[in-house]
Amino acid sequence: MARSYRRTPIFGNTTAESEKADKRIANRRWRSAVRCVLNADDDDIPHRREKTNPWDMAKDGKRWMGGVARKRPAMMRK
Repeated sequence: MARSYRRTPIFGNTTAESEKADKRIANRRWRSAVRCVLNADDDDIPHRREKTNPWDMAKDGKRWMGGVARKRPAMMRK
């Protein structure tokens, strides 16, 4: 699609395009910890947030930019 547009005006708070690499690292850490717990015959599986902090990732959340995006259609381009 040569001219595709966003449907919802939600943008990341920083200039990072994606958090894919950060999410992969976080899930690897969590799965490794779960494997260690299961191999030790322990039933206390750690919570995901115990192993990673979402605020350390590339984006610091998302923001709704409805009014600004309507005034500037270039923001809605993918």
